[in-house]
Amino acid sequence: MVENPEMQQAVKIYKALGEPTRLRIAMLLKEESNQCCSALGKKLDTVAISTLSHHLKQMADSGLLTSRKEGTFIYYSLDQEVAEKFAPYLLK
Repeated sequence: MVENPEMQQAVKIYKALGEPTRLRIAMLLKEESNQCCSALGKKLDTVAISTLSHHLKQMADSGLLTSRKEGTFIYYSLDQEVAEKFAPYLLK
């Protein structure tokens, strides 16, 4: 069966959200957007920054997060349209 791009994106998003820490990250970004890795790390004090960075990259690669670079920092936000389409639970 040939998967269309939308189905492939859905699989990536569901895989990303299937990990509890990434789901927590998504919920935090829903509440407060434009967060850098270190700010999220303070809120998720049990997660190493290197691990958190890996989680954020996977989520961004799935299309669930948007990012913008400012100097040496990358600020992440939940992509509202993607979340609404593939993971409406996040927006409740």
